[in-house]
Amino acid sequence: MARPADLELASVTKSYGGTVAVDAINLKIKAGTYCCLLGPSGCGKSSTLRMIAGHEAVSDGDIALGNEIVNKLPPAKRGTAMMFQSYALFPHLSVRDNVAFSLKMKGVGKVERSIKATEALKLVDMERYAERLPSQLSGGQQQRVALARALVTDPQILLLDEPLSALDPFLKIKVRAELKRFQRELGISFIHVTHSQEEAMALADLIVIMNNGKIEQAGTPREIFNAPATEFVARFIGGHNVMPIDGRMVSVRADRLTVTAEGGEGVAASVREVEYQGTAVYVSLATEAGLEMTAIVPERAFYQRPFETGDTVTVHWDPNDIHELSAAS
Repeated sequence: MARPADLELASVTKSYGGTVAVDAINLKIKAGTYCCLLGPSGCGKSSTLRMIAGHEAVSDGDIALGNEIVNKLPPAKRGTAMMFQSYALFPHLSVRDNVAFSLKMKGVGKVERSIKATEALKLVDMERYAERLPSQLSGGQQQRVALARALVTDPQILLLDEPLSALDPFLKIKVRAELKRFQRELGISFIHVTHSQEEAMALADLIVIMNNGKIEQAGTPREIFNAPATEFVARFIGGHNVMPIDGRMVSVRADRLTVTAEGGEGVAASVREVEYQGTAVYVSLATEAGLEMTAIVPERAFYQRPFETGDTVTVHWDPNDIHELSAAS
């Protein structure tokens, strides 16, 4: 495999006419990192991925892979490989020929590209399906073939554009575990675009949360979840209650709220919804002033003293669980 390399984006901007899709972002991704670019539709994450790949031109700034500025290099010369959301497999070619196709375009001889394609298929445990057509494979198998096709070029960085979006929920969990295993075994960086918070939390060493073309926060999943930098991050990542306390905008994790039927110190609220989720019960609450909160209560604790929609309860939390937020990045 190629030697892993650091990736650095320095004041990278992408404009489409008068619209700025990516606004002077700075980011360093260390070699061997599983990085997820996370954010809502239109936040700039896919444009960022396409600029790294070379499928979009950089309007301003620099992209460096290792010690080389790669802005002007075509995709095939960058040391990156892209795995597309649609997989983009050729329906008339066998699995082996799909994987070998990019090598054929580079002029690699038939014997060598067959050997390399077989090695890539072995890596993703698809060698036994080498002679099948894509239509004879399941969605998960097609994705493995697309992954093998990207890896056959021996990239320093693998770029993945919403790779799990076409899979059913059960297969998503299985395949994301495989992606993480492949990344660890290969030792190269994976840069994975997603709008799924759960996906990013499960996979990433580094989560980069984007909003309106800017990076709101970059950090480990635990850093992002425990210490969201801004109101946007706290709301987008989920599991947090954003509220004003003593004139400050703060967040308190939903699992850190205590809800009791008795009075006492705390905030009075009415129960709007009770949602059973197996290991926990999600309780939607609202105060008279209109402040909405969610509490995540362990199943056993909830059913020891349950309450119902319409009940008045008291909500309280440890002051140490209050996390102060910035209004914006």
